[in-house]
Amino acid sequence: MRFRQGRRVHIVCGIAALLSLAACAPYSAPPSTEVADVSTVPATVDIEPSDSASAQPEPEQEPESGTWQTKWGPLSETDRKLINGVRLASLWEMPIAQDAMQRASNAKVREISEEIAQQHHTLDKQVRDLAAKLKVKLPVKPTDEQEFWMSDISSKSGSAYDATYVKWLRLAHGKVFVLIGTVRGSTQNTLVRRFSEQANAAVLNHQRLLESTGLTTPESFPSPSA
Repeated sequence: MRFRQGRRVHIVCGIAALLSLAACAPYSAPPSTEVADVSTVPATVDIEPSDSASAQPEPEQEPESGTWQTKWGPLSETDRKLINGVRLASLWEMPIAQDAMQRASNAKVREISEEIAQQHHTLDKQVRDLAAKLKVKLPVKPTDEQEFWMSDISSKSGSAYDATYVKWLRLAHGKVFVLIGTVRGSTQNTLVRRFSEQANAAVLNHQRLLESTGLTTPESFPSPSA
């Protein structure tokens, strides 16, 4: 009888211990028999951009008109007109001066032509460097008027060649003088202001060289304006 009571006590204690362990164990939800909805939308994944995707867009070209802002100051249409004008001068005066070094009948004309050609070579490099910094598109061929001057000079020979050469070059330099003065007095761009002084010195020197030939006759001067 005592044995049975002891066995009953052991069984009761065992059951109590099992209930105590079950109460302390973490709860785990039983597996559901229902199938959860599966989304067909792919999850967002961060992807490193490719070289083409990460490439910065090309900067827009500056407009052809108006004033551009640069780190050297505003660049006006008149400023750009001077830059283009000096480039155009080199496009025709440099080759015609080189031609005159060979074809001119007057020794003085041949001499001053060599100096003009050399100075235009330097001036053209300066204007191309300036245009690259300021993103100014330069002309690549002379104007129709300049091509006419070149054709007129080349069609002559002897003293007529010399006189025509001096006439057109001197007239062309006189035209650009006005523009240089306007830009020098109005530009707010420090690079253009410095360049205008370089251009002014070169043009003035060329005028003096042309006049030193003694061929600046009344016929070589433009007609006075009315």
